[in-house]
Amino acid sequence: MKFQKHVFICTNQKEAPKKSCGAEHGAALIEAFKQELTKRGRQKDIRAQKAGCLDACAFGPTVVVYPEGTYYGNVQLSDVEEIVENHLINDQPVERLRLEF
Repeated sequence: MKFQKHVFICTNQKEAPKKSCGAEHGAALIEAFKQELTKRGRQKDIRAQKAGCLDACAFGPTVVVYPEGTYYGNVQLSDVEEIVENHLINDQPVERLRLEF
């Protein structure tokens, strides 16, 4: 497997008044994840990238981590460091952001 973990950040754009992860700062989240992974020297084994709709718009901005399939909702820029440290590096999901379907 090329990457140990893969982080998909929704950047889907919907017309107002519908909630949209892209409009909520999806693109900024991608950059924040990439910067945090690079800062920790993990950009070669953990990939963060944009995604289309993750079908959880009501909970956006939404992020999903594979291979676990862990969904996070209402992710803010201030949450990125915690997700990277706890989940991506130490395999401990951030329960306060976790979505259960």
